[in-house]
Amino acid sequence: MKTAYPAIIHPEDGRYWVEFPDLDGCFSDGDTLAEAASNAEEALGAFLCSLIERQQPIPTPSDIQAIQAEDGFTSIVVTEPLNYMKSTRSVKKTLTIPEWLNAAAEKQHINFSSVLQQALVAAIE
Repeated sequence: MKTAYPAIIHPEDGRYWVEFPDLDGCFSDGDTLAEAASNAEEALGAFLCSLIERQQPIPTPSDIQAIQAEDGFTSIVVTEPLNYMKSTRSVKKTLTIPEWLNAAAEKQHINFSSVLQQALVAAIE
């Protein structure tokens, strides 16, 4: 579930700091522009992951053209929040599927857990 948010990148004293206007409290920085961009991707992913884990609403990203940067410039930061999930502990689930579907999937050696995880990730996007 890749996600993109507008960011404002501020140059300051030969470094850069990054803020996300749509995400109160989500900031990052770096010694170089490349480092600031990389750190911003990580900060955004971890911030959104935290919202997901706490079952908080995820704000809708603003249109980048609506963002005004007085002392910096705007950019889009893209991240994959699920890469920052802290809990990798698996839980066992019982499910029911039609017998014919089970037989067809087993015949093709389909990994049921993997398919279910992929479908759930797609469903929560």
